[in-house]
Amino acid sequence: MKIALMARNPSLYSHQRLIEAAEDRGHEIEVIDTMRVYVHIASHRPEMYYRGEKLEGFDAVIPRIGASVTFFGTAVLRQFEMMGVYPLNESVAISRSRDKLRSHQLLARRGIGLPVTVFAHSTSRADEIVEMLGGAPVVIKLLEGTQGIGVVLGETTGAAKSMIQAFGGLKANILVQEFIKESGGSDIRCLVVGEKVVAAMMRKGSEGEFRSNLHRGGSALSVKITPEERSTAVRAAKIMGLNVCGVDMLRSNHGPVVMEVNSSPGLEGVEKATGKDVAGSIIAFLEKNAKPNKTRTRGQG
Repeated sequence: MKIALMARNPSLYSHQRLIEAAEDRGHEIEVIDTMRVYVHIASHRPEMYYRGEKLEGFDAVIPRIGASVTFFGTAVLRQFEMMGVYPLNESVAISRSRDKLRSHQLLARRGIGLPVTVFAHSTSRADEIVEMLGGAPVVIKLLEGTQGIGVVLGETTGAAKSMIQAFGGLKANILVQEFIKESGGSDIRCLVVGEKVVAAMMRKGSEGEFRSNLHRGGSALSVKITPEERSTAVRAAKIMGLNVCGVDMLRSNHGPVVMEVNSSPGLEGVEKATGKDVAGSIIAFLEKNAKPNKTRTRGQG
């Protein structure tokens, strides 16, 4: 197979592992800097150019689109889809997952366990928002935030109210969620590939930190997940229409609750914590499923 890897920085661990796994299996893989592609939109003849050359002959595309370039990245991926190239994750599913509010609504509609969440435009009555969540502490999240950036903990009603109003004053879109105290500053990341959990790790925040992101100094270790957690991760991926994703969950008193579904999960933390060959599983999935023009939109909403 000839595979396109949409990535801005080919030296990242995740991208190196995907290149290695593809080449080990005898495939040709080409790294394409997403932001340097020219999209030529024409009826019946969709084309793309990269560094003066026409992009053609690809069997599959692996999108590794950073959150800050989602708009252009999904446009390039959509063009690949129009050209009949099989996407590991389709453009619509990536757009869905990048919108935290939209993804929460889709998951809630299908009965996936979620932390109690409030979204509001007006923040003038912030005390009511906190009250709806059962009081402080609450977690306040920027809708556009990634890797734990823009996530703050309002430990008291006064502090939470001030933070909500401050974000409101900046005209920022925020979600306010209940704080799952029993999770103890740790979460579970399940790596789903083709409706199967291929690896799972527990991430724990550093001392005094409630966020467990590895980028924020958290640590990771392999974890055995329950059948309910496995089923929740697979269902969440299916609802979002993602073939490959990282599903972040917390262990609450009433079962697993999904925090986020990540369409471009990093491989370093999970591969090193579990010793599993996740990159190999991704390439194996493409070998089995990549067929020309198999690009119909999956999932709904």
